[in-house]
Amino acid sequence: MADQQPGKPRRLRTSVKGPLMFSAFWAVIAFFAVLIFASGGSSRAPRFDLAFTGAGIAFIVTLVIAAMLSMSYKDNAEHLGKGSGVNLSSAKKSSHGFGGHGSQGAARPGAPESDNPDSGGKGTGT
Repeated sequence: MADQQPGKPRRLRTSVKGPLMFSAFWAVIAFFAVLIFASGGSSRAPRFDLAFTGAGIAFIVTLVIAAMLSMSYKDNAEHLGKGSGVNLSSAKKSSHGFGGHGSQGAARPGAPESDNPDSGGKGTGT
């Protein structure tokens, strides 16, 4: 709120019009839902008392939730959008025998037999 200029319209987040319209929309929906379902059919009189009560409750609850959400809003820090992060690279990495796509059973040329997982780790060299 400190970055607002006097005489200029408020941003959407700090404006009061958005949460009020959101709450009014859900209040109208609740009014008609309670009016239809609380009367119990077309042969009975509509229950306007319950409909207004339901609309008021819906209006207040959604307005409080919208106010709490707008108060808890905070921009992310600039450093969070920069850097390499985890799992951003799609380049294939060499597997060191831990389930990669390399050759599993073949030993590397010039390597002792103990590096071969199929040799049983004997490392006799003969």
